[in-house]
Amino acid sequence: MKSPLIVGRLLTVSLPLAALGWLTGCHDQPTGHGGGAPPPPAVTVAPVEQRELVEHEEVVGRTDAVDSVEIRPRVSGYIQEVRFQAGQKVKKGEVLFVIDPRTRQAAFERAEAELRRAQSSLDNAKAEAARAERLLGTKAISKEESDTRAWKLADAQAALLAAQAARESARLELEFCEVRSPIDGRVSRALVTPGNNVSGVDGNTTLLTTVVSVDPIYVLADVDEATALRFKRLAQQQGLQRDAQGRIAVEMGLADEADFPRKGFVESVDNRLNPETGSILVRMSFPNPDELLIPGLFVRARIPVGQPQKTLLISDRAIGTDQSQKFVLTLTATNTLAYRPVKIGPAVDGQRVIREGLQAGEKVVVNGLAKVRPGMPVTVQNEVPPQAATR
Repeated sequence: MKSPLIVGRLLTVSLPLAALGWLTGCHDQPTGHGGGAPPPPAVTVAPVEQRELVEHEEVVGRTDAVDSVEIRPRVSGYIQEVRFQAGQKVKKGEVLFVIDPRTRQAAFERAEAELRRAQSSLDNAKAEAARAERLLGTKAISKEESDTRAWKLADAQAALLAAQAARESARLELEFCEVRSPIDGRVSRALVTPGNNVSGVDGNTTLLTTVVSVDPIYVLADVDEATALRFKRLAQQQGLQRDAQGRIAVEMGLADEADFPRKGFVESVDNRLNPETGSILVRMSFPNPDELLIPGLFVRARIPVGQPQKTLLISDRAIGTDQSQKFVLTLTATNTLAYRPVKIGPAVDGQRVIREGLQAGEKVVVNGLAKVRPGMPVTVQNEVPPQAATR
């Protein structure tokens, strides 16, 4: 049993320590918001935008040249010269290949000589026929002799026509020794080099090279049956947006291009549906001044399938996925969040079309979606437009 003196000393020591612990505890209490509660998480919100847009159908297509020509010789012979570099641009009528012309030059000169002889024979026959007509009038020759000279004149005229045709044929043969480009465009490589013999016989001609036109260029795309029907109906009703020339406007983008920066028009729609694929071929035309488009490229195209109408747009960052359901979080009047299921449409200019679930002017969370949940209070920050952020 402890003595009263020892107990009194222990109490004297304990009281100051307890007081010190109480004071220390008072200083360690948090002094933050709400007496210890953390502040609401910060989120960035943006209003639902409403614009008048035309609904489009996105398709994948391939580029194709407006004109594509296989260069083949019209006469047989040995290639004497190649006058182009692979891949260069050529003009219509520019000489690409030269076939040895010497034998055809000789044939042309012989045809020229035959033509001159036929012309001389005709002149002589004309003079004889005129003389016979005068002599017949004075009874100096018989009627039979006069008729013979008239027949010789007709024969000389026919011979002249035949000589002219032979000369023209020889001239063409000589001209065809220079193989020219029939169009403006870009030429491929030479498939036959000098010294090789080529055939100009119909059905067995030698392929020398190819030339494709550059500007404009076609895009060929298969469109499904439902889209084709909507397109045809609107086109007949003049309900599709058109350019200044009255053509149906379309847009296109390459694989490495954002959105659809290139503008063109529908050139034609095929005359039948492919029963195997259930699609119809649509051909679009696009200007190609930078010559970046070459035949065979895969491209993305947008074809109008609706009339201009008011459309709601939000950022793709605002859209979440709840199993198979798309949703957004909207801001309420009390700065809390509400869960809102939505139905989305295609992407337009970096934004997403909203078909159902939102109204214009409502604010949706575009940044911070992962750290909040419906019903939570939040600290709101308005999204800064890109053009304002760069000033």
